[in-house]
Amino acid sequence: MSDPSAILMPKLGLTMTEGVLASWLVKPGEQVREGQTIFVVETEKISTEVPANAAGVIVELLVGEGETVPVGATVARWTSAGAGLPPTTGRGAVPAATDTAQIPHSQSGAHAPSPAAGERVLATPLARRIARTHGVDLRTLTGTGPRGRIKAADVEATIVASAAKGPESLAQGDAGAAQSGRVGPGRSRPLSGFQKTMARRLTEAKQTIPHFYVLATADITDLLELRRRLNEDSAAPKVSVTHFILIAVGRALRDDPGFAAVWVDDGVLELGTTDVGLAVDTPRGLLAPVVRDVGSRSLNGLATEAESVIERARSGALLPDDFHGGAITVSNVGMHGAAFLVPIINPGQSAILGVGAASRVFRPDKQGAPRLREELGLVLSCDHRVTNGVSAARFLNRIVAALQNPLGLLRGSS
Repeated sequence: MSDPSAILMPKLGLTMTEGVLASWLVKPGEQVREGQTIFVVETEKISTEVPANAAGVIVELLVGEGETVPVGATVARWTSAGAGLPPTTGRGAVPAATDTAQIPHSQSGAHAPSPAAGERVLATPLARRIARTHGVDLRTLTGTGPRGRIKAADVEATIVASAAKGPESLAQGDAGAAQSGRVGPGRSRPLSGFQKTMARRLTEAKQTIPHFYVLATADITDLLELRRRLNEDSAAPKVSVTHFILIAVGRALRDDPGFAAVWVDDGVLELGTTDVGLAVDTPRGLLAPVVRDVGSRSLNGLATEAESVIERARSGALLPDDFHGGAITVSNVGMHGAAFLVPIINPGQSAILGVGAASRVFRPDKQGAPRLREELGLVLSCDHRVTNGVSAARFLNRIVAALQNPLGLLRGSS
């Protein structure tokens, strides 16, 4: 065996900077085999099991469950033939950077006493953010993390208990509790670590991304008739309105490659792809896996691939690589009857297209006679750091034109 080496928080995506260590599946002193899951990481996009890349023995765990950990930070130490290497995370994983600073830890999981007045409170960033939102005084809490660090779960448990007793029980956080809406009778609905992370990341996205919106309607009367005729062929894949929208977005990205860009710390990153995210409602919540090379696919090929992605999302079979890339996502709520959707941009992307239900309206034909048409409501949410209103309107017009001339979507991508 080699000397103890670091197990690091892996980087599971281009824009990932931190992850929640949701649960440990090993204990200090435990012998692990190659491929055995060591811990589970939850990001805003997916819950990922992190396996050992070699056999070894766990020496110590440095991070408590529920803590938010930066990419590349040491989460545990072990003795292993693969010393010095972070665990692998399957297809598409991105190697993490070498850790240069250890996270404070203790050998026992005993609860530490609350800090004295004037003493710095040890708490995770997520715990501090939740405490500020709900007006909880961290100095009144006892942490259950390493060295008595207060975790998000500690704050949430206090909020739930205080809500059951009444708003006065928050002591110095009375005003914050009232403003948060936790003042009436009711039943607390527990959230999974994944749901909590999603809520936090979408809140940050709405607060930090300068959203603006462009709206349009598309006449899809001809598209619906074409779809009906295509689906009469029992030997071909069934196509949906969503498939037409996806391929229209992919072709728009092909014709306007500058729109496939995202904001990064040092400016705008042009991706140069026609990858498109697809919002999927699953038992675990809303996921947005990416469909690859949409702009170069045929309609039948796109329909087959999209349905495969949806099936994997709903069965929990997605991999980290399924979420990498893409500057834009399509979110269709039309099947639920909503006329319009004004969506929030997914973290790490720069745009999202909200699709509503088709509505029947009378429009004048060339002779001025009323004709019944089917129109689709579209809302394009954009990051103003990456694009502007003129570019967004031009991009949305490309999508509308493609949907209103659906025969063009049956032709090749060239």
